[in-house]
Amino acid sequence: MITATFQRIGRKPAITSEYDVILGLDVGKTAHHGCALTAEGARLYDKALPQDEAALRTLIELLQTHGQVLVVVDQPNTIGALPIAVARACGATAAYLPELAMRKAADLYPGRSKTDARDAFIIADTARTMPHTLRAVDRDSDLLSALKVLAGFDNDLARECTRAINRLRSLLVQIYPSLQRVFTGTILTRPIVLEP
Repeated sequence: MITATFQRIGRKPAITSEYDVILGLDVGKTAHHGCALTAEGARLYDKALPQDEAALRTLIELLQTHGQVLVVVDQPNTIGALPIAVARACGATAAYLPELAMRKAADLYPGRSKTDARDAFIIADTARTMPHTLRAVDRDSDLLSALKVLAGFDNDLARECTRAINRLRSLLVQIYPSLQRVFTGTILTRPIVLEP
C-alpha cells in the first residue's frame, strides 16, 4: 500500500489515503498512454488507450480488482479532464503531477528520449515513490476550471471587438480618410456612432 498525501497550493496537506494501484496517464488529444504500477512497482498495464470514456472506465474498473486505485495525470484541465471525470465516476481518486515536478523526476530516470510510454511510467512511479509531489484534483478545481473557461470567452470577445474596430478603421481610411480622422480614439465605439 502507498500512502499519498495531496497538497493544495497555499494550504496544508489535505488528503491522506492508501492505494494499491497507481495509474499514470500521459494524456493526449486523441489517445493517452497508461502505465499502472502496484505499490511494489510491478507493472499491471502499459499500453496506449484512446481518449474514450468506455476504454478509460474499463481500464480503471479492471485495475480496481487489485484494490484502491489512484489515477494520476500530467494535465488536469482540457485533455486531462475526461480521465479525471471517469476516475471520479468509477470511485477512484484523481491527482495530477505538476509539469515542473514531472521534469525534475524525469531527470532521475535513465535515458533522455521523450516518449509517451516513458512519461506515463515516470508519472506512475513518481506518484508511487514520491507521493508528496502530487496535487489534489478536487471539486474546487472544477469551479476554477469553469471560471477559466468564462474568462477565456471574455478574452476572446474582447479580441474580436478589437479586430472589428480595427477593420472598421481600416475601411474608413480606404473609403473616407477625413471621416476616419474624426473617429479617433474611442469615439468609433460609442453607441451613438454605431446605431443605424
